[in-house]
Amino acid sequence: MSTDSGNGSTEPAEAAEEPGWDVDPEDEIASVVEALGHQQKRWREAAGLSAPEFADAIGYGEDLVRKVERGARIPRPEYLDRADEVLGARGFISAMKEEMAKARYPKKVRELAKLEERAVEVLLYSNHVLHGLLQTEEYMRALFSMRLPAQPEDVVERGVAGRLSRQAILGRAPAPALSFILEEVILRRPLGGRMVWRRQLERLLEVGKLRNVALQVMPTDREEHAGMGGLIEVLKFEDGTAVGRSDGAFNGRPVSGPKQLRILELRYGMIRTQALPPGESLAFIEQVLGET
Repeated sequence: MSTDSGNGSTEPAEAAEEPGWDVDPEDEIASVVEALGHQQKRWREAAGLSAPEFADAIGYGEDLVRKVERGARIPRPEYLDRADEVLGARGFISAMKEEMAKARYPKKVRELAKLEERAVEVLLYSNHVLHGLLQTEEYMRALFSMRLPAQPEDVVERGVAGRLSRQAILGRAPAPALSFILEEVILRRPLGGRMVWRRQLERLLEVGKLRNVALQVMPTDREEHAGMGGLIEVLKFEDGTAVGRSDGAFNGRPVSGPKQLRILELRYGMIRTQALPPGESLAFIEQVLGET
């Protein structure tokens, strides 16, 4: 699953169309990006190239080269490969691809991804929109594009890439136990258009059939509902600790205390009993798909 947009070409002329992502100076990852920029500048000067000459040689704009060297821009992998090749850096520059891949995602996404990587059990209740781990790329791009005020395209793409990267948890080994509960209304709202909606429903059926996934639907016609407080997330770890949050509890802040977690698990457990069982839920999603 690619987290980059475009056609995947590594040709400099095409890569230059989407050269990278801006760095948030308040993010601690900014120091890593700055270190890369200093390293590139040292190699460039050692090669006797000016910034314009180097930019021309790798097929990117001079402005981008200077931004990278100032630590103000996170370059794409193909940029690093090309720079390494032109400067004869013997892999010292291209070796930074992994660090830059991490840096491209917002701090909040990186922190959440680290928690999900450690989790052995995840409980997720969504009442307004599908959880990010279940979204198709088209669906999430539609969601980011709907935000107001309107976001620049590079911000949308960075958000999509970060969310897609977290979906690695679905194929992780050993597989964590994943429980998703979603409201019926989410299934019936055609966000992104009819075809995006259909593919999203098909994706839910695929994920719902994974052996480590329990996917349940909360019907709209329920007379009792323990999830009126909104979204609930609980991540449990191998050492017995956990972290959770809910829109309707503790001011939405993450919590890790036993008493607070018990409240979230109590609510989640009740929602789980009120929702359709997994088998009936998949049949319900198939029915909705057939109606589209």
